[in-house]
Amino acid sequence: MTPLPPPGDALVLRLPDPWPAPVVFDSPHSGLEYPPGFAPAASPAAIRTTWDAYVDELAAGVVPAGAALLAARFPRACIDANRAADDIDPEVLAEPWPGDVVLSEHSSRGMGLIRRFALPGVPMYREKLPVAEVRQRLDRLYFPYRRTLRHLIDTAHARFGEVWHFDLHSMKSRGNAMNRDAGAARPDFVIGDRLGTSAPAALTARVAAFFEARGFVVRINDPYRGADIVRAEGAPARGRHSIQIEINRGLYMDEATCERSAGFGRVRDALTALAETFVARPPVLAETSRRA
Repeated sequence: MTPLPPPGDALVLRLPDPWPAPVVFDSPHSGLEYPPGFAPAASPAAIRTTWDAYVDELAAGVVPAGAALLAARFPRACIDANRAADDIDPEVLAEPWPGDVVLSEHSSRGMGLIRRFALPGVPMYREKLPVAEVRQRLDRLYFPYRRTLRHLIDTAHARFGEVWHFDLHSMKSRGNAMNRDAGAARPDFVIGDRLGTSAPAALTARVAAFFEARGFVVRINDPYRGADIVRAEGAPARGRHSIQIEINRGLYMDEATCERSAGFGRVRDALTALAETFVARPPVLAETSRRA
């Protein structure tokens, strides 16, 4: 594997030795280490609701199973590694952004690259941010994470001709007013493939069936279809398969206290078993997906 430049404090990368199969997991929202200079107005309790709590720990078993695991150390409340670099909400800036801006639906709800709100009606900052501050977060946190993930996927694809990437997240058990499913109860897992564009439908169905066979309630692309990471990394016609997995926090923790619950081990074991399955028996989808 070609060495990467030192990523500083942005991320944690764990690789199996040897790396036997092209399976990559990443967790872009499980970090909670505030970088220097990050001074939000929102309370720590409000910021914790944006945290994909313990997802990196839930995925720890994928490395002994033979998969790579990348996790961010920084909080999404500072900068969101699962947004495009140009998804910059002008409402958070003290001055115009000097480059291109392409806003997503997330920005319209205050959850773009730089969040406007921690919770509905709870501003993230007291004052608008200078452009220099956002550039610094991009250079020190966002780009090291995204470059490392791209490098992992490129390396696996070059070695094996195919890559299976799982982008891991957690979700509140009910949507809030900033979500498209506000107030609705959510299933145990949501498997997202951006409506079949980041992975073949057959692969997405296989992953959903994997969790259903273990007694979980699963939905596909509802309410989460997959965000910028799987959009950028998924290219099924080239053998690059990228799926977003959302895990209901109520399965493994107390959402009020953020304490792990008795279900933690069950979810951790399911993710480990998913890695073991893909390492031992990769799907035979390559020719079909490349002809699609």
